[in-house]
Amino acid sequence: MNSPLINQTLPSFDELMALAESNPIAFAQFKHQMCQELIQSASEPMQDRLWAQQSHIDRVVGNCKNPNHANVVLMRELVSQMVKFQDVLDRDVDSRPKAEIIPFDQWR
Repeated sequence: MNSPLINQTLPSFDELMALAESNPIAFAQFKHQMCQELIQSASEPMQDRLWAQQSHIDRVVGNCKNPNHANVVLMRELVSQMVKFQDVLDRDVDSRPKAEIIPFDQWR
C-alpha cells in the first residue's frame, strides 16, 4: 500500500525560535507531531527504521547540555553516517552488495 505524500510547511525560523523560548513543551510537541507525520508518510517497511533513527536522535539530543552542544553532537552523528556511506561507495564494484533496482515511480 502506498503512503500518502505530505507537504509540510514549517513556520519561520523566528517563529520557531520564539515558540522554543516561550513554550518549550509546545515546541517539543510541534516537533514530535511534524516528525510523526513525516515518518507515517513513508512506506511501511521504512517506518520502523525511521522511528528507530528518530529515537536515537532524541536520546542523543536529550543528553546534550544546551542547543550548541546538541548541534555539535548531531553534526558528529551526521559525519559518522556520511563516512559509512562513503566507505560503501569507495568499495570495489565487485565487492559491493548486490541491490535490486526499483524504478522511481515504484519506490513507495
